[in-house]
Amino acid sequence: MSKIGKINITIPDKVKVALIGNNFNVEGPFGKKTVPFDVENFNLEILDGKEVKIKPKKLDQNSKRLWGMKRSLINNAIQGAHTGYEKTLELVGVGYRASLKGDILNLQLGFSHDINFDIPKSIKITVEKQTTIKISGIDKQEVGMTASKIKSLRPPEPYKGKGIKEKGQYILRKEGKKK
Repeated sequence: MSKIGKINITIPDKVKVALIGNNFNVEGPFGKKTVPFDVENFNLEILDGKEVKIKPKKLDQNSKRLWGMKRSLINNAIQGAHTGYEKTLELVGVGYRASLKGDILNLQLGFSHDINFDIPKSIKITVEKQTTIKISGIDKQEVGMTASKIKSLRPPEPYKGKGIKEKGQYILRKEGKKK
Protein backbone atom coordinates (compact mmCIF):
# COMPACT_ATOMS: atom_id res chain seq x y z
CA MET A 1 0.00 0.00 0.00
CA SER A 2 1.16 3.51 -0.75
CA LYS A 3 1.74 5.51 2.42
CA ILE A 4 1.66 8.87 0.62
CA GLY A 5 -1.32 7.96 -1.59
CA LYS A 6 -3.58 7.14 1.39
CA ILE A 7 -3.32 10.68 2.82
CA ASN A 8 -6.19 13.00 1.84
CA ILE A 9 -5.28 16.37 0.32
CA THR A 10 -6.80 19.36 2.11
CA ILE A 11 -7.97 22.19 -0.14
CA PRO A 12 -7.35 25.75 1.16
CA ASP A 13 -10.25 28.25 1.25
CA LYS A 14 -9.33 30.35 -1.81
CA VAL A 15 -8.61 27.36 -4.11
CA LYS A 16 -11.20 25.78 -6.42
CA VAL A 17 -10.73 22.29 -7.88
CA ALA A 18 -12.65 20.33 -10.50
CA LEU A 19 -12.22 17.08 -12.43
CA ILE A 20 -13.25 17.59 -16.06
CA GLY A 21 -12.71 14.52 -18.24
CA ASN A 22 -9.08 13.43 -17.85
CA ASN A 23 -7.92 16.80 -16.48
CA PHE A 24 -7.79 17.95 -12.85
CA ASN A 25 -8.17 21.74 -12.86
CA VAL A 26 -6.93 23.88 -9.97
CA GLU A 27 -7.62 27.62 -9.68
CA GLY A 28 -6.30 29.85 -6.90
CA PRO A 29 -4.91 33.30 -6.10
CA PHE A 30 -1.60 32.56 -7.87
CA GLY A 31 -3.16 31.25 -11.10
CA LYS A 32 -4.57 28.20 -12.86
CA LYS A 33 -2.99 24.78 -13.33
CA THR A 34 -4.20 21.65 -15.14
CA VAL A 35 -2.89 18.22 -14.14
CA PRO A 36 -3.62 15.22 -16.39
CA PHE A 37 -5.35 12.47 -14.37
CA ASP A 38 -5.66 8.76 -15.18
CA VAL A 39 -9.41 8.14 -14.77
CA GLU A 40 -9.19 4.54 -16.03
CA ASN A 41 -7.00 3.33 -13.15
CA PHE A 42 -7.84 5.75 -10.30
CA ASN A 43 -10.93 7.14 -8.57
CA LEU A 44 -10.86 10.76 -7.46
CA GLU A 45 -13.37 12.07 -4.90
CA ILE A 46 -13.77 15.73 -3.92
CA LEU A 47 -15.24 15.70 -0.40
CA ASP A 48 -17.38 18.87 0.27
CA GLY A 49 -14.84 21.04 -1.59
CA LYS A 50 -12.46 20.67 1.38
CA GLU A 51 -10.56 17.43 0.66
CA VAL A 52 -9.45 15.33 -2.30
CA LYS A 53 -9.20 11.55 -1.98
CA ILE A 54 -7.47 9.28 -4.52
CA LYS A 55 -7.88 5.50 -4.65
CA PRO A 56 -6.83 2.95 -7.27
CA LYS A 57 -9.64 0.95 -8.91
CA LYS A 58 -7.67 -2.29 -8.53
CA LEU A 59 -4.68 -2.77 -6.28
CA ASP A 60 -1.81 -4.28 -8.28
CA GLN A 61 1.94 -3.64 -8.56
CA ASN A 62 1.63 -0.90 -11.20
CA SER A 63 -1.15 1.05 -9.46
CA LYS A 64 0.75 0.97 -6.15
CA ARG A 65 3.71 2.65 -7.87
CA LEU A 66 1.61 5.40 -9.44
CA TRP A 67 -0.73 6.07 -6.50
CA GLY A 68 1.66 8.20 -4.42
CA MET A 69 2.96 10.03 -7.49
CA LYS A 70 -0.56 11.03 -8.62
CA ARG A 71 -1.34 12.29 -5.12
CA SER A 72 1.90 14.31 -4.99
CA LEU A 73 1.28 15.90 -8.41
CA ILE A 74 -2.22 17.01 -7.39
CA ASN A 75 -0.99 18.24 -3.99
CA ASN A 76 1.82 20.25 -5.66
CA ALA A 77 -0.70 21.85 -8.06
CA ILE A 78 -2.99 22.84 -5.16
CA GLN A 79 -0.09 24.24 -3.10
CA GLY A 80 1.23 26.12 -6.15
CA ALA A 81 -2.15 27.73 -6.84
CA HIS A 82 -2.50 28.72 -3.17
CA THR A 83 0.99 29.95 -2.20
CA GLY A 84 3.25 29.42 -5.24
CA TYR A 85 6.80 28.09 -5.25
CA GLU A 86 10.00 30.07 -4.87
CA LYS A 87 13.75 29.43 -5.14
CA THR A 88 16.56 31.87 -4.38
CA LEU A 89 19.90 31.70 -6.19
CA GLU A 90 23.12 33.43 -5.13
CA LEU A 91 26.00 34.48 -7.40
CA VAL A 92 29.38 34.10 -5.66
CA GLY A 93 32.49 35.54 -7.32
CA VAL A 94 34.24 38.79 -8.15
CA GLY A 95 32.34 40.63 -10.91
CA TYR A 96 29.46 38.13 -10.98
CA ARG A 97 26.17 40.03 -11.42
CA ALA A 98 22.67 39.61 -12.73
CA SER A 99 20.22 42.09 -14.22
CA LEU A 100 16.81 41.99 -15.90
CA LYS A 101 16.34 43.39 -19.40
CA GLY A 102 12.67 42.92 -20.24
CA ASP A 103 11.97 39.17 -20.32
CA ILE A 104 15.69 38.29 -20.52
CA LEU A 105 17.97 37.63 -17.53
CA ASN A 106 21.45 39.04 -18.25
CA LEU A 107 24.24 37.28 -16.34
CA GLN A 108 27.89 38.30 -16.06
CA LEU A 109 29.69 35.20 -14.82
CA GLY A 110 33.37 35.82 -15.50
CA PHE A 111 33.26 34.72 -19.13
CA SER A 112 34.42 36.98 -21.97
CA HIS A 113 30.74 37.55 -22.87
CA ASP A 114 27.45 38.11 -21.04
CA ILE A 115 24.94 35.27 -20.94
CA ASN A 116 21.32 36.07 -21.83
CA PHE A 117 18.81 33.62 -20.33
CA ASP A 118 15.27 33.64 -21.77
CA ILE A 119 12.70 33.57 -18.95
CA PRO A 120 9.79 31.12 -19.51
CA LYS A 121 6.29 32.70 -19.69
CA SER A 122 4.91 31.11 -16.49
CA ILE A 123 7.98 31.97 -14.36
CA LYS A 124 8.62 35.29 -12.62
CA ILE A 125 12.24 36.24 -11.92
CA THR A 126 13.29 39.18 -9.77
CA VAL A 127 16.84 40.40 -9.10
CA GLU A 128 16.91 41.81 -5.56
CA LYS A 129 20.61 42.62 -5.34
CA GLN A 130 23.03 42.16 -8.20
CA THR A 131 24.02 38.81 -6.70
CA THR A 132 20.60 37.45 -5.65
CA ILE A 133 18.02 36.01 -8.04
CA LYS A 134 14.48 35.00 -6.94
CA ILE A 135 12.58 32.53 -9.13
CA SER A 136 8.85 32.10 -8.43
CA GLY A 137 5.91 30.44 -10.13
CA ILE A 138 2.87 28.20 -9.78
CA ASP A 139 4.48 24.98 -11.12
CA LYS A 140 6.98 23.33 -8.77
CA GLN A 141 8.66 21.35 -11.55
CA GLU A 142 9.10 24.37 -13.83
CA VAL A 143 10.53 26.54 -11.02
CA GLY A 144 13.03 23.79 -10.19
CA MET A 145 13.99 23.26 -13.85
CA THR A 146 14.55 26.99 -14.41
CA ALA A 147 16.72 27.21 -11.27
CA SER A 148 18.66 24.15 -12.40
CA LYS A 149 19.28 25.59 -15.89
CA ILE A 150 20.55 28.87 -14.42
CA LYS A 151 22.78 27.01 -11.93
CA SER A 152 24.25 24.87 -14.73
CA LEU A 153 25.58 28.00 -16.48
CA ARG A 154 28.28 28.30 -13.80
CA PRO A 155 28.23 25.51 -11.15
CA PRO A 156 30.09 26.26 -7.89
CA GLU A 157 33.72 25.13 -7.95
CA PRO A 158 35.20 23.40 -4.86
CA TYR A 159 38.30 25.59 -4.27
CA LYS A 160 36.93 29.14 -3.85
CA GLY A 161 33.19 28.35 -4.08
CA LYS A 162 32.70 30.67 -7.07
CA GLY A 163 29.59 30.09 -9.18
CA ILE A 164 25.80 30.05 -8.90
CA LYS A 165 24.33 28.21 -5.92
CA GLU A 166 21.00 27.91 -4.18
CA LYS A 167 20.53 29.85 -0.96
CA GLY A 168 21.62 27.66 1.92
CA GLN A 169 23.38 25.10 -0.32
CA TYR A 170 26.59 23.75 1.21
CA ILE A 171 29.60 23.53 -1.10
CA LEU A 172 32.14 20.85 -0.23
CA ARG A 173 35.44 22.76 -0.23
CA LYS A 174 38.86 21.33 -1.14
CA GLU A 175 42.22 22.41 0.13
CA GLY A 176 44.49 24.08 -2.43
CA LYS A 177 48.02 23.12 -3.47
CA LYS A 178 50.69 22.92 -0.81
CA LYS A 179 54.36 23.79 -1.28
